[in-house]
Amino acid sequence: MKDLAEKLRLLAHDETLKRKIFFTLAIFLFFRIFAFLPVSIINLTKLKALFDQSQFLSLLDIFSGGTLVNFSIMALGLNPYINASIILQLLSVIFPQLEALAKEGEYGRFKMNQYTRFLTVPLTIVQAIGIYVLLKNQKILTNLSPLEFFSFIFTLVAGTFILVWFGELISEFGMGNGISLIIFAGIVGRLPVILGKTATTLNQEMIINFLVFAIVSVGVIAAVVFINEAIRRIPVYYAKRIKGNKVYQGATNYLPLKLNQAGVVPIIFAVSFVLFPQLVGNFLQYSKQPVVAAVARFLVTTFKPSGAVYNILYFLLVIGFTFFYTIIVFSPQKISEEIQKQGGFIPGIRPGIATKQYLEQVLYKITSVGALFLGLIAVMPTVLSAITGITGLVIGGTSILIVVSVILESFKMMESQLVMKSYDKFAR
Repeated sequence: MKDLAEKLRLLAHDETLKRKIFFTLAIFLFFRIFAFLPVSIINLTKLKALFDQSQFLSLLDIFSGGTLVNFSIMALGLNPYINASIILQLLSVIFPQLEALAKEGEYGRFKMNQYTRFLTVPLTIVQAIGIYVLLKNQKILTNLSPLEFFSFIFTLVAGTFILVWFGELISEFGMGNGISLIIFAGIVGRLPVILGKTATTLNQEMIINFLVFAIVSVGVIAAVVFINEAIRRIPVYYAKRIKGNKVYQGATNYLPLKLNQAGVVPIIFAVSFVLFPQLVGNFLQYSKQPVVAAVARFLVTTFKPSGAVYNILYFLLVIGFTFFYTIIVFSPQKISEEIQKQGGFIPGIRPGIATKQYLEQVLYKITSVGALFLGLIAVMPTVLSAITGITGLVIGGTSILIVVSVILESFKMMESQLVMKSYDKFAR
């Protein structure tokens, strides 16, 4: 408790950190203002009625931060940008040129972000056209003239890129990963609405079930925090070294391997993928081609958010993306080379290839536990909803994972800033 009070005191006196926090909050405010600027040609009454009938559309609305049900200029949210990022990361595994570019430091990151934005444009246009077809089939949107259609598509594309710009501003001048924080702000902004709707549908019997659900949710939050904070420490010994006329004493350090190296990214990626089949189904189910319409209806029925296929696929995708992203962010080859260059070694393990193999073995073991846990947490709300009958909170599982992970990452970043400030004070 005393440690927390000390950190809060340091935070209150750190002008740089306060400036970053206030900047991030200002971007959140602008985001929420834009979320309530609707596209004028949409019948919002019919649109809200459609969302009340569809759990899938409600789930999309949660991750758009309410921009979809209000059909604001940011109705598509960050989904096209996230999909473009996923595609590029998958391509970097296939094409060595992209993988090499991603490892070229600041320039490489700049070029990869540039390619991601380029790819976002066609993906946004395709999704905007799909939204237009869906709304037209539901009689929410009438036939548009060519100029109105172009204006509709251009508005949605511009809204997505404003969101991307907000995220990049937070990453550069604010506190934390901008894209994750924008998604976090959208979820937090919509959670009171979801809880309010759920509360109005509760009867006396369901209140007990709701309390059970709430208690389990608190346990889930505690478990997510535990998994995010869990670390496997691998000791590294450094031998005595002689450089010129100086003798450097040997030292003992440790290499921290997190149980969940990938953080919140696998969840965001998995949600984007698992929603795709039903998204396609909703766009095509009114097709005049019988075969296309039949396939679309099959996708809509099979991939319901409360269905078995959806949750099994979601579980597997969370596990798969956790491994995939961990391999990208943590390279045993590079770490083993750095340890060897600095004259270090892991006790009982030979430097070089043996160290690399040992790190891979440990990494796969702990990532297996972390990925399995995240997958189970992701589908647990669906199971609980089926047991308790509170279907409206199926959405809550993924939301809790993202919100808790983003909060933890942001607090760690603030703590690291405070630690650096303390080091600067001693350096003077």
